[in-house]
Amino acid sequence: MKKVPQRTCIGCNIKKDKRDFIRIVKNKENEIEVDKTGKMQGRGAYICDSIDCLEKAIKSKRLEKSFEMQISNEIYEKLRGVMIGNKE
Repeated sequence: MKKVPQRTCIGCNIKKDKRDFIRIVKNKENEIEVDKTGKMQGRGAYICDSIDCLEKAIKSKRLEKSFEMQISNEIYEKLRGVMIGNKE
């Protein structure tokens, strides 16, 4: 049986299997995208599929610290849309 890598949520700091998270990626062009495949090139951050975790990450600026750059509100809105879309 293959071991599944563990990752930590940037919102709630809980460790889970990598596949249980949504991956957010910063690529070489400093564009931030949601990585649905988990295989995109670039620096990744992991977050639970929960609006609460996203709000905690926004409030504590964890995404900005992970990627070492300013994050625009449009990107946060895009992430909210992805999380709300997963619930429907």
